[in-house]
Parts: sequence; C-alpha cells; structure tokens
Amino acid sequence: MVESLPVIQHSVAATQPRSCTPAPSPVVNLPSFETVDRVGRSIIARFTSGVSPHAEADAWFDWYSHFLRAPGRQMELMALGAVLAGRFVALVAGQAVPLLKPESIDHRFQNEAWKKAPFLWWQQAFLAHEEWWRSATRPLRGMKARDAERVGFMIHQYLDAFSPSNVAWMNPEVIERTARESGANLARGMRNLLEDWVQAMAMVPAKPDPAYRVGETIAATDGKVIFRNELMELIQYSPTTPNVLAEPVLIVPAWIMKYYVLDLVPERSLVKYLVDRGMTVFMISWRNPTPADRDVALDTYRTAGVMAALSAVNAVVPNRKVHACGYCLGGTLLAIAAATMARDGDDRLKTVTLLAGQTDFSEAGELMLFVDESQVAFLEDMMWNQGVLDSSQMSAAFRALRSDDLVWSKATRNYLLGEREPMSDLMVWNADSTRLPYLMHSQYLRGLFLENRLTAGRFAVEGSVIALKDLRLPMFVVGTETDHIAPWQSVYKIHLFTDNDLTFLLTNGGHNTGIVSEPGHKGRHYDIATRHAGERYVDGSTWRSRARRRDGSWWPEWANWLAANSSDQRAKPPGMGAPYRNVVPLCPAPGTYVLQR
Repeated sequence: MVESLPVIQHSVAATQPRSCTPAPSPVVNLPSFETVDRVGRSIIARFTSGVSPHAEADAWFDWYSHFLRAPGRQMELMALGAVLAGRFVALVAGQAVPLLKPESIDHRFQNEAWKKAPFLWWQQAFLAHEEWWRSATRPLRGMKARDAERVGFMIHQYLDAFSPSNVAWMNPEVIERTARESGANLARGMRNLLEDWVQAMAMVPAKPDPAYRVGETIAATDGKVIFRNELMELIQYSPTTPNVLAEPVLIVPAWIMKYYVLDLVPERSLVKYLVDRGMTVFMISWRNPTPADRDVALDTYRTAGVMAALSAVNAVVPNRKVHACGYCLGGTLLAIAAATMARDGDDRLKTVTLLAGQTDFSEAGELMLFVDESQVAFLEDMMWNQGVLDSSQMSAAFRALRSDDLVWSKATRNYLLGEREPMSDLMVWNADSTRLPYLMHSQYLRGLFLENRLTAGRFAVEGSVIALKDLRLPMFVVGTETDHIAPWQSVYKIHLFTDNDLTFLLTNGGHNTGIVSEPGHKGRHYDIATRHAGERYVDGSTWRSRARRRDGSWWPEWANWLAANSSDQRAKPPGMGAPYRNVVPLCPAPGTYVLQR
C-alpha cells in the first residue's frame, strides 16, 4: 500500500529578513543572479566535503587577531614551552620527570613499548605539542568561544596526522612486526593501500562480507512488513512467547543510517531481546532518499513516519497505548511528535524512551563547531544542487570527529601492520549509510541545530508552537559516556524542559557501542536515577554523584522499566497485521527499503 506524501515548504517567516522595516524597492529591476552564486558554492562544497571555507577562515582570523593583542597569553605560552622543553631534555638525559598522559579515549600508545626509550621520547614530544596547542587555543578575552573551539579542533586534526604512531620507524609495534615478518607486513599494507585507492577512484562500494548478509545473519529477527508508504516500511516482529505485554513497543530509528543497528546478529539484537521477553515490537525502516525526494520536509517524517506507524500499530493492537522509543535523530523526532500529541490531547502513548536523542542543541558537541549561518548556507547550496546530502559526505564529517581512531589508527593497521580489521556486524551496519533530503536536512539544521527552537519555545508544528513541558507520561532517557554526536550532558538537559517521571541512564560506550550493549558484553556499566514529577532540577554532575552505579548491560533495566509501566495483564500475541483495517503483511522482514543503496 503506497500513500503519497505531503510536502511542507519553508514558512514565509523562516525565509524573510527579521527586520520590521521593509526593504527599499530596487532602482533598476535586474534578473537575479543568485543561482549562479549557489552553483558556484555547491561546486566548491564538493571539494571541501561541505565545510565552508569562510567558517574556517573566520575562526582563524578571530583567534589570531586576538592572540596578537594578548602579550600575556604569549608570555604564558613561552613559559609553558620552556617547561615542556626542559622536561623533554631531562627525560632524554635519563632523569625522572612528570610524564604527560594521553586522554583516556586515546588508544594509540597502549603498547608497553611506548613506556621505554626511545619510543617514550617520541610519545612525550607529541603529547607536549598537544598540550601546548591546547593552551594556545583556549578562548581569549573578547573572542568567540566557538571560534577557539574550532581552531582547537582543526589543530587537533593536523596534529593527529603527525602522531609518531603513524610513522613506521617510530611505532614500536610496526618495527617489531616488520622485523618478525621480514617486511611482509609492509608488502601486504601496500597491497591494501592499492586496493583502497582503486576502490576510491572507481567510486564503488566495498564488497559485502558474506558472513553478514542483511535478512540472513543480521537484521534477521523474524517478522513481516505490515505497512508501507513512500517514506517508510513498518515491521512487526513475530512473537516468541505464549503471551506478551498488553502494550506494544514502537521503535523510531534515525534515518541517517539503516534501522538494523538495533537488530544486528541475534545475540546482539535489541529487537530480539525485547521479543524474547514477551513484547510485541514494531520497527520503522526508512527509505533511502534519492534526489527526487529533495522537497521531503522534516514534518513529513513525523506525519508519514511516526504518526502513520502509530496508526498502523493501533490497528494491530487496538485499544492499547504504545511504548514509543526513538534512537538518535529518531529520538528527537519522537520528542517532537509526542509533544505535538500532548498539545492536541492525543493520549495514545504509554511511555517515551529516548536513546542518545537530543532535544536541546545548545551543547550538541563537536558537530556544532561549524554550524553557523555561513556553514549552513554553504551546506544548503551543496544539497540544493545535489538534491540530497550524500552518505559519503556525512561519513567524512563523522570520521573527522574521531580522526585518531577512525582515520589514522585504521591507516596504521591497514598499511603499516598489513592487517585488515576483522569485519563485525556493527562495522557492516556503519558502512551501510543513507542519504538525507535537501529540505528536511536544511530545516533540521536551521530549526534545531542553529536556532535551537524546540527548547526555546519557538518550534511550531502545523502552525502552533509545541512544548516538551506538556509531556506528562513517564520517560526513559539513555545517554552514552563517550558520545561525540549526542554528548550525554546535552541529552541530560531534557530534565530542564520536562516535569514528569523521568528515569535517566548513563552507560559507558559511544553513540552506537553504548546502545548496542547486550547482556554479557564485557566491561559494561551504567548509572541510573529517577526524577519524579515536581522534584527540583539537579545538574548533570550532581546527578552523576547521586546515581546508582551498576555493572552489566542496561537492556534488562529498560525491559524491567517497560514492564513496570505496563498494565498487569498479559495478552495473547496479536496477529500479524490487521487485514480488516487494510494493514496486511506485504513481505517478510527486513523488507525492501533496508536493501536500497
């Protein structure tokens, strides 16, 4: 069943100048040449991966002009440089000196040989450079704090390229491997480099790993697609228990990637975990947009996505409220949908769960560093020309956030050690990225990232402003400790904008690895605490000092919370679909949209 999608254009208020004074009429009426400008900027954007040169240059000018007029900071850096140089000379001379330590998430120097000369010297020299530049790029009085962060980020990218771990004759592991294998590792590395270069030049995707096939070994939980429109397919998973919770679970994943990060191999599938614990689970699978979808709006993802899926779930499980769960951008969308429903008196939701989903974007992490008017306009021109934001352009931005792990450490493994990293289900999913429609992404960047309208009381849906404060149903919110995309401190800020029963859980791991945290996963722990309606707000640091620390996966905690917030009665599993309401099984899971490239 295919339904046409509504297209919602930019509102007049969003596109007109904010001044109340009308612009003067032009003396001479000439045709607009703005299209020429947009085409020119879109061409430049293809070579910069969508990064605005002006945004970078402006940050450098702001920092450098203030630095030149800061003799105190200059003297401070001279003193710091002298101290670091003195310690390095003393270290080389064999004296005991305080050593600089890599950041906890920096895994480049874990080999024991880095603790011995001469490798310790290279490591300390590199860390000293990092320390000096970290001090040099601290905000100066009068400059924009974000510009200081931008310059620091760019310096960090530059320094990462020159880490001694990337240099064959400075990396003890590479030296040992080369001696042991008589250089065979370097020969393999050269072959790996040639293969990757040919693949990049030919612009063809990597060959899929036969061990991980979508619908067979991953995204393989049994179910049926019971609804389809031009934006999404809705999967209903087959029950595995004789009775189930009366209220079903609807999961709204992000459309930046495929949904099956929540349905990887069976032992790491959150979907299968819930189904095996007696829950009726529904999952949205988004279609991969093409340039023809350029005018699909952000609100269309709410209406033809969340609300259409909710109506289908209501048809299958009538007269029951729904546990709604949103992951990443899907969590943001779910919060918007839930607040809209609360405003309109729609009480079909039982609870709301947000997994690494932000509602306030004032502290949205390193992704915010280059989100300003210049950057957004530059990116918009690129998408305007292409119709979509291509997956490769998005991947480049995410790799830049963790260049030490995702670029240089990977290059060292592939090209110096001559070993390919074994594929995993999460790596296969990570390579299976999607595109984003021009209009939707433009509205998302401007309305949420740039203007932070949702928590500023200026986000309108269907002409009326919505407020998270209207949410009265219980919420379960998950943040992850080392998240570069949705920092947990940003996710935590939903406490500021709601006044309901809210359980917040902070788990170790990153944006994806923290969520894919199945029982039995080694080294997992989490902190958890509940804020009840009417209680006073506490900041994130205070919350963490009071929260309970528990070892293991957070999945059982959430499953128990869902059960505790469900009715006591159990029910027989519902049938697949609701044929009498025109919601019929169309094909086996995982469906057709997930296979689109």
